Amino acid sequence: MNQRNIAEQPRASDEIDLVELVKQLWFQKWIIVGCTILITALAAAYAFLSTPTYEASAGVMPPRLSDISGYNLGRSEAKLKEFTVEDVYDVFKRNLLSGSLKRQFFDEIYLPSLPSEQSGAGKDTLWARFNSGLTIKAPDEKNNPDYYVIAVVGKNPNVVAQWTNRYVKMAAAKSAEVMKGNLLTEIATKAQSLSRQVDALRLTAEKRRTDRIARLQEALIVADSVGYQSPQVTPGKTSSDGDFAEFMDGNLMYMRGAKAVKAELAVLEKRTNDDPFIVDLRSIENEMDFLQKIDVRPDNVAVYTLDSPAQVPDTPIKPKKALILVIGLVFGGMLGVFAALVCIMFTKRRVQVI
Repeated sequence: MNQRNIAEQPRASDEIDLVELVKQLWFQKWIIVGCTILITALAAAYAFLSTPTYEASAGVMPPRLSDISGYNLGRSEAKLKEFTVEDVYDVFKRNLLSGSLKRQFFDEIYLPSLPSEQSGAGKDTLWARFNSGLTIKAPDEKNNPDYYVIAVVGKNPNVVAQWTNRYVKMAAAKSAEVMKGNLLTEIATKAQSLSRQVDALRLTAEKRRTDRIARLQEALIVADSVGYQSPQVTPGKTSSDGDFAEFMDGNLMYMRGAKAVKAELAVLEKRTNDDPFIVDLRSIENEMDFLQKIDVRPDNVAVYTLDSPAQVPDTPIKPKKALILVIGLVFGGMLGVFAALVCIMFTKRRVQVI
């Protein structure tokens, strides 16, 4: 029995202490209420008086096949590789994510928009602030890596929406310039290759004409020496194609007779242009002419698809008023209880001293 009483005595003492603590806290209720009201009021002032921050976002995705068809007009006829959707969208993505485009937007759009009191800050500071307010990311990189969201954060809802859409358009314009440069480079490279082919064909034709003149001159000497003025062989009655070839162009050329050889020799020596006699020249020139007519800035093309343009936001992302009020209320209550406990502790010590 005594042991039970001894065991139950601390428990009863603890219960008495807990009840006593609650009573003491009740006596200090105005401290708790005061701290709670004060902190909650400060939180409310911050939530309702601070300048709200808004965010506008736009989503982009790869262009449709029909959107890039203008870039491929005439490429197959010109024997150039056609662009794919991935080729065009890769150009857009590189520009969208490039630091040069961000720097261009920073210099041309962001800095001129700052009020005079803010524009005096260091450029590095302003650049860091600008970068923190502009984000470009793929929200679902695993399942949809080509879908990007461009978001701009700022104090003015109209401005953040305008800037988001403008940034996307600047990336598209820069990509269109890159595509134009790619087209011009490919066309210039192809045209240079064809031009070299033409030069090679003309040089070969000139050499062949020179060689032909040399053979005719020798055939003329032989024909004059043997007294052949007229053809000695009827072409239609040669024994074989090989004999006919020798008669026209080979060692038997002198048998055509001096008159025929002289006539051809005179014509070849007076010729100043071999182009009409080059078999593949006109087709190559036609290909070069076709290359010059390829449109390097076609209409009705797009380097991306705008999935969702940025709209003017109605609800700010910061401050979160409800969350701030709840945090203020909880923190104020906790601070009030702590202050009340401190008061209780000092009161007990004062009583013990007395």
